Amino acid sequence: MCYKTHQEQPCEPVALPGEVEATILEDRVPKKTILFPTVDTVPQGKLELLGQSEHLKNLLQNPHLRRLLTEVDNGRDGMNAIRVAMMEPLFVEFADECLRIVEPPENEPQQIDLNELVFTNLQHRR
Repeated sequence: MCYKTHQEQPCEPVALPGEVEATILEDRVPKKTILFPTVDTVPQGKLELLGQSEHLKNLLQNPHLRRLLTEVDNGRDGMNAIRVAMMEPLFVEFADECLRIVEPPENEPQQIDLNELVFTNLQHRR
C-alpha cells in the first residue's frame, strides 16, 4: 500500500534534524566576546581584514613561518617567544604585514621627539 501511494504522489526527501541544525549554525558564526578589552584590542572588523590579505595567505604557506607561529602560540612565556621569533626576518615580515593591515600608516609622517624617545628607553632599562 505504501509503495502504491508513493508512486501516485512522489514525496520530498525529509531533512534530518541534525542537517537542519548544521545549516542554521553555518549561518550564525559565533562572535567571540572580549571580556576585558584594552587599548591594544583589535576590533573584529579589522581582524577579518587579515583573512582577506593575499600577501598574508602567501606568507602562511611557508612551513617555517607556520612553525614559528606555533612556537609563539604554544610558548609558556609569550613575550619571550615573540622576542625570539622577531629575530627571524620572515616573522618580522609577517608581523609588519599584520600591523600594516590592522593599523594602516597615516599619510603624514610622525615627528619623533628624541628627548621623549631617550626618556622612554631609560624607563625600560630600570
